[in-house]
Amino acid sequence: MRALFYAGLLAAITSCGFQLRGAASISFESINIQGSTLTISKNLVKSLKTNGITVLDTAENADVLLELMGEESEKRILSLSGRGLVNEFELFYRIHYRTRYADAALWSPVKTIEARRDFSYSDANLLAKQGEEKQLNENMQTDVLSNLIRQLSTLKK
Repeated sequence: MRALFYAGLLAAITSCGFQLRGAASISFESINIQGSTLTISKNLVKSLKTNGITVLDTAENADVLLELMGEESEKRILSLSGRGLVNEFELFYRIHYRTRYADAALWSPVKTIEARRDFSYSDANLLAKQGEEKQLNENMQTDVLSNLIRQLSTLKK
């Protein structure tokens, strides 16, 4: 019975055209990354190489230039309890970047990618909440990196 259920579920998913995301299809072959070293820089290089893109140290032979302008992490109070204690925080992580084709004279306008998360807070669970905040920040960085790769995949040769 269980096997029949899974077979039916598999047939339904494949018949609707569902596919796992897989690697981004990027139309250029090489990139030069300039500017600030961000928290996500190492993972960005790894992700580009995974997608078959050569990351060059100089702009001379690169198809595309990517300038990382900076990153921001922010933590705001989202709500307070009746006693004036923090109940929830809001976390933000954003990067600013611009791109340029090697044969173009002008850079694209500066673009921003942002991720936002909320989390409840309690002084009673301080260590657990610090761990949760760290995990949320790492998840936001991963989301921003994935979004940047998707943005780069829209560039045409």
